[in-house]
Amino acid sequence: MAIRLGLGLPQMKQYALGRDVPAVARAAEAAGYESLWVFERILFPEHPLEGMYGIPGLPWLERYRAVADPLVTLTLAAAVTERALLGTSVLVAPLHLPVQLARALASLDAASGGRVLAGLGTGWSRDEFAAASVAPFEERGAVLDELLDVCAAVWGPDPVAYTGERTVIAPAEVGPKPARPVPVYLPANSPRAARRLVDRADGWMPVGTGPKALADAWDRLRELAAARGRTREIAVCVRANAAYEPRPFEGAGRRPFQGSVGQIAEDVAAHAAAVPLDDLLVDLQGSVRDAAELSDVAAELYAAVRAAGV
Repeated sequence: MAIRLGLGLPQMKQYALGRDVPAVARAAEAAGYESLWVFERILFPEHPLEGMYGIPGLPWLERYRAVADPLVTLTLAAAVTERALLGTSVLVAPLHLPVQLARALASLDAASGGRVLAGLGTGWSRDEFAAASVAPFEERGAVLDELLDVCAAVWGPDPVAYTGERTVIAPAEVGPKPARPVPVYLPANSPRAARRLVDRADGWMPVGTGPKALADAWDRLRELAAARGRTREIAVCVRANAAYEPRPFEGAGRRPFQGSVGQIAEDVAAHAAAVPLDDLLVDLQGSVRDAAELSDVAAELYAAVRAAGV
């Protein structure tokens, strides 16, 4: 069975949100893409408290300037598509009030006819945590745990009732409900995160950094799942942060998903052969000029991947 191929929607500064998101979403669905994806950055600090990903001295990517709100972007895409799934890779859960985020995801799922995939993470930017004012950075894991509890309660039957460390819902009707149980995908970037995924999530959402690294991480996750008694399958959705180039990359030093359409398609096939993938999303938006080129390159890539039998 072929994997579902997804495309990152245009959220970055060079795009016109109201015009380009609907145009790219329509074009992607017409080209065959089975899912459309967004990510989250709420600010770009001029003087960051720490480097990107928490790595000292690592500069933030310029593409992170003025990133459009992920759920607004998905709503624009939902309104002009019919079948493509609508995924978040990822929402930084502790930047949101749990009840409000749970309701927003439920509303989008209801409005789209059951197409939401909720990829959630804990985040890495202390600047974003300070600006969001929801919880201290050091409590981000506990906040994600409570958010998962709140989502389960809010998405479940009425009356909803929940008491946690930060959230209290007295028995109440909370709607709308999602059209179906919303799949939750989590990363596994630490032992605690891996345990959370195995115990609570529907799927795993790693970044594609090479077939061997992916396969090794998958083996560790399966071993953990067996040790913790999980019998339910873990869906796998790989995020490919692509660096598209019109001509093939030549010489040593090519990173996964860097280069021409043909090279990126080869990397998709290699990752799909390494683990049993359900989804692979390719984010091209930072390496093309505009929405027209994004749509054209995406269509070419979709055709190349399917021609390769993936």
